[in-house]
Amino acid sequence: MITPLAAAKAYGAVQNQATRAMGGGTAGVEMAQGPGFADLVRNAINDVTQTSKAAETQIAAQVAGKAELIDVVSAISAAEASLETVMAVRDQVIAAYQEIMRMPI
Repeated sequence: MITPLAAAKAYGAVQNQATRAMGGGTAGVEMAQGPGFADLVRNAINDVTQTSKAAETQIAAQVAGKAELIDVVSAISAAEASLETVMAVRDQVIAAYQEIMRMPI
């Protein structure tokens, strides 16, 4: 279940990522030159994919006896946190879209 705190953290993480990607600028001109929303979503999905693959690699290494259990648990926790972040952002985007669609013209 996504809590308001998790959604706020997800929003903050995406906002920080966007600020870093744009060089920390907040002026309208600078934002127009930065990455678009599609790029931010693509980067977030790529991060989730990489984190999940790292967790799968740790699991395989544990099964082969080449990794410690704590490493596996840490990798799985990181993958879960990144997936929950993306899900929280997705939920907020859908809610915003629905709100826009309800606005009278």
